[in-house]
Amino acid sequence: MQQQFTMNTQNQNQGILYQEPPAVISTKDTLYLTDMLSWNLLAMKKAHFFAQQCHDPEIVSELERCGQMHQRHYEKILSHLNVQNQQQQQQQSTNGMM
Repeated sequence: MQQQFTMNTQNQNQGILYQEPPAVISTKDTLYLTDMLSWNLLAMKKAHFFAQQCHDPEIVSELERCGQMHQRHYEKILSHLNVQNQQQQQQQSTNGMM
């Protein structure tokens, strides 16, 4: 997942597979990550809203499951970003001490 997460389209055409995420995220990557967070948040909210409006317990259950899936995706993306942010802060503090 993480390898696919960080690979950009140019490298996909060349077949390069990263073993570790790059140290810096490009502006284009940042915008795409922001979009992915927005899409998952919106899908999560819509699933929750429609589950509240529905009266069929089976459909309610599926909508809740769908919303939980999008919430997991949202949290997974955030966790990747938080790990990278923490690593950058540690590098900056280590470089600042030298």
